[in-house]
Amino acid sequence: MDTAFHHVSVLLEETVDSLMVRPGYTYADLTTGGGGHSYQIAKRLCGKGRLICFDRDAEALEAAKARLAEFGDTVIFAHENFENIGRVLRDLNIHDLAGVVADLGCSSHQFDTPERGFAYQYDAPLDMRMDKRQNRTAYDIVNDYSEHELARIIREYGEDKFAQNIAKHIVAMRNKKPIETTGELNEAIRAAIPMKIQKTLGHPSKRTFQ
Repeated sequence: MDTAFHHVSVLLEETVDSLMVRPGYTYADLTTGGGGHSYQIAKRLCGKGRLICFDRDAEALEAAKARLAEFGDTVIFAHENFENIGRVLRDLNIHDLAGVVADLGCSSHQFDTPERGFAYQYDAPLDMRMDKRQNRTAYDIVNDYSEHELARIIREYGEDKFAQNIAKHIVAMRNKKPIETTGELNEAIRAAIPMKIQKTLGHPSKRTFQ
């Protein structure tokens, strides 16, 4: 499978136009990904000003570095969660930004790379780390969190009305053996949701994986 980093930026021109990029000012792309938005911002800076590119995903940043190489020192890359923007700006002695852009969510590359474990379509290790420097993976959450905490996460972040039953089935399965793959997690989720509901709402795992 081709795992080259690719991601289609949604509303690219409209988003960058709204920044009203002006040469000589500093901007930040908080979710750089493959560099789609960043490329257009850097292009409009015309070599004057700076663009700070944030991403937790090292693979994304490497792809962005290659894509934005032509802009040289105009672009600065930060392998950081954008929640750390204050510290990064202080370290760079940058005191203000003229604009920021963020395209939140997973990228096409992350979903299409099976070993990352983001997609329920593939049977792969339970990973789901945006930043591979982190120690905790989806495996740890699925196998170590309490039934109550799993239900809370699935209900609050996945908005699945079957959250409690899904958590119950996950715990029942892991009591027999650890849940190690996305395929095994899918099995637990399928068992928790009535078949008539599955036929009308699509893949049963989409909310939990979200």
